Amino acid sequence: MTNELTLNMNAYLPLRDVVFHTLREAILKGELKPGERLMELQLASKLGVSRTPIREAIRMLEQEGLAVTVPRKGAEVARMTEKDMEDVLLIREALDELAATLACEEMTKEELEELKNTSVEFEEYTKTGEVRCIAEADVRFHDIIYRATRNPKLISILNNLREQLYRYRVEYLKDEKNYPTLIREHNEIIMGIAAKEKEKVKSAMHNHVNNQAAAVKEMIREQSV
Repeated sequence: MTNELTLNMNAYLPLRDVVFHTLREAILKGELKPGERLMELQLASKLGVSRTPIREAIRMLEQEGLAVTVPRKGAEVARMTEKDMEDVLLIREALDELAATLACEEMTKEELEELKNTSVEFEEYTKTGEVRCIAEADVRFHDIIYRATRNPKLISILNNLREQLYRYRVEYLKDEKNYPTLIREHNEIIMGIAAKEKEKVKSAMHNHVNNQAAAVKEMIREQSV
């Protein structure tokens, strides 16, 4: 287990959430490797907390697909597999296309302006190399589209799916050669929504998700060699 693991304290969050965010970031950064054991006693000692918030944080990691409990072995960092990624992105493709077509009808001028500003913000972050900030800007971009659907049930499902997708999103954003494609795709989505051209938006969103799937699939294959 990495020696660099330290608790990122935040006075405004419950301890379990602080532990969760610390472990989550370590997994996404690769400091905790796929298949690495998440031993409660060792983590509690390293982070200076009791086992209870560790146990609760591990459950939260399992909900995001970042950890898995193996019978007779315990919790470990989940390995990324092509099958898992394909399953999640297949659902995301269908729901994102639905959300984008609904947004064509429902998005206000103010929301469209917000979407444009967030796209510019995303592009600016790609120049910093700060993957977490880039990922968060990408999440905000899609959240504006989700919110514009005016469909609380769809938004709830998409928010749950987003957590499972976060790891794959981060892996995709670690490679800066993907940034020009993402920026172009964001602009195509914006233009489609602004023109209320549903088929154009649907096609742009389809390409957006499939390009990510292809890139992450290649990364998974390289890591498994």
